[in-house]
Amino acid sequence: MHLQKPVKHLGKQVKRKVVGLLALTAILQLAAQEPLLQNAYNRPSTSLNGNWKYIIDPYETGYRNHRNWLPFDEVASTKASAKPYYMDKVVENPWDRVEYNFNTAPELVVPGDWNSQLEKLEYYEGTVWYRTTFDYEPKKENLVFLYFGAANYRADVYVNGEKVGHHVGGFDSFNFDVTTKLKPQGNSLVVRVDNRREKHRVPNYTTDWWNYGGITREVKLLEVPQTHIQDYSIQLDSKSPDTIKGYVQVANGAGQKASLRIHGTKIRETFQLDETGKAEFRISAKRIKKWYPKRPKLYTVEFTAGKDTVTDNIGFRTITANGPDILLNGKSIFLRGISLHEENPIKPGRAGSREDAQMLLGWARELHCNFVRLAHYPHNEHMPRLADELGLLLWEEIPVYWGIDYEDPVAFAQAKSQLETLVHRDKNRASVIVWSMANETPEVPSRLAFLRELKKTALAIDDTRFISAALERDEKSTANTVKIPDPFAKEVDMISCNEYIGWYSGLPERCSEVNWELPGDKPFFVSEFGGGALYNHHGDKLTRWTEEYQEHLYEEQLKMLRKIPTLRGMTPWILVDFRSPRRNLPLIQDGWNRKGLISNGGFKKKAFYVLQEYYREMDKKYGYSME
Repeated sequence: MHLQKPVKHLGKQVKRKVVGLLALTAILQLAAQEPLLQNAYNRPSTSLNGNWKYIIDPYETGYRNHRNWLPFDEVASTKASAKPYYMDKVVENPWDRVEYNFNTAPELVVPGDWNSQLEKLEYYEGTVWYRTTFDYEPKKENLVFLYFGAANYRADVYVNGEKVGHHVGGFDSFNFDVTTKLKPQGNSLVVRVDNRREKHRVPNYTTDWWNYGGITREVKLLEVPQTHIQDYSIQLDSKSPDTIKGYVQVANGAGQKASLRIHGTKIRETFQLDETGKAEFRISAKRIKKWYPKRPKLYTVEFTAGKDTVTDNIGFRTITANGPDILLNGKSIFLRGISLHEENPIKPGRAGSREDAQMLLGWARELHCNFVRLAHYPHNEHMPRLADELGLLLWEEIPVYWGIDYEDPVAFAQAKSQLETLVHRDKNRASVIVWSMANETPEVPSRLAFLRELKKTALAIDDTRFISAALERDEKSTANTVKIPDPFAKEVDMISCNEYIGWYSGLPERCSEVNWELPGDKPFFVSEFGGGALYNHHGDKLTRWTEEYQEHLYEEQLKMLRKIPTLRGMTPWILVDFRSPRRNLPLIQDGWNRKGLISNGGFKKKAFYVLQEYYREMDKKYGYSME
């Protein structure tokens, strides 16, 4: 890990804290998990999804000693006792005292959140233990990795009574080498999942979405040879678009060779790996067809090292800016977008399947979008994979949100880890063009240092995409002039802000009264606007919560935004209604944020058609031919 130097213009106290949190980051990451296998999505695997036994443990009886509150797995003398649930003990003699029993416990479906599966767990925040059993015998000399798509928020993982590791972060994938822990028959996999909101976590105490707990994404076993492809990157060089640049990293491959083939082209290359098992490459891409939203060309890319071969479907494109213009493959584009949460509005719970992704992105395409903001955390991998196929561009972000303590080294470590995992996972997706560092964060010096270090983290892994953040407009503006004074606006490639003029600030007519004062050397993007409406609730256009108010608000918003010369896109808030414990107005919200253009039943509101018509117009205005 390369630790960055603190920014020079901040005070010494902030500098020391940044240095300290960067050092702590390295320590926490080494303790948390092993390097993530690239492209777990397409590798041969054995699924462990299905019905898992569970035990609700709000007092953490199966995890901690109640006298000193120390975890059992950190105290050697307690590991063999019957108290820790991860031992998966069963009664063998009539006098045995075992105060839990996975074999007779009820079941939860994995992947899935516990809140939507059991009414009694709807608002539960705490510890739940999961257990499944399986048989598995790997091929001789192969390695086996246990892979989790995500578990919210902390997961402690045990195989046959032994801890293989833990992971913190509710929306990012992780894996552990379990080769030496497995046996041919009767393996016990126990996972402790804790979704409590805490000060050090990212996000922490307050969000405007549901805190779904559980093993929310797939679990599987990945078997690979000792020498295997660990990671790779392959993209067009934005500074030299006729060149493909990238690297391949091979575990246990020092001094060996690796090869690359792009099917459908004449590109076949062999690379000599260095002493770390890595090879960087640059290849001519003059005959490569570019990936466009209206022609999302994907190539089958194949990497081989030793006995390991990995294939991926990859599109090639560049995203750059020229003053206020966003250039996709060198041609100006307007980002006709929408924001969405990873939630199925029709079937309660997290939207984790490919079918869920098809429904949500299908609605975005019906809206005539070419861009989607995946808010406010890393979404499941079906989303960017399907977006690649459908020709939808994406904004991806991590949950640095609202009340983060920017001087807390643990919070930074978790934010950095989540960002690194996201960028590593999706750096080969043509659809992804924006890495967002934060959403609606207060302007304080420690926060600026925090975000700058996150920016460095993203760019160190991938420098081919925009860096941005959903900033806030100046609420103190006078003379009806709106500005974005946030100093992080100078750090981003695309200036983005959330603005709710006509909803949280005045009525819709207020939109016609304001002027925007923005720099002219960067694209301007509205990352959120909108207002709430209950589907099929009607009234005049100034009655809040009616479809007519929301429709009128969108009309006035779009009139205002048309006047901004540097505007190059937007992602109004939000595609569909979503659950939030903050939204408690009876008969209107009932635990739902109603800003969706589509209801929680899947019905379109009147504002949907206002935005759809505007996007059709912008498509014609910014239409361009493909190479």
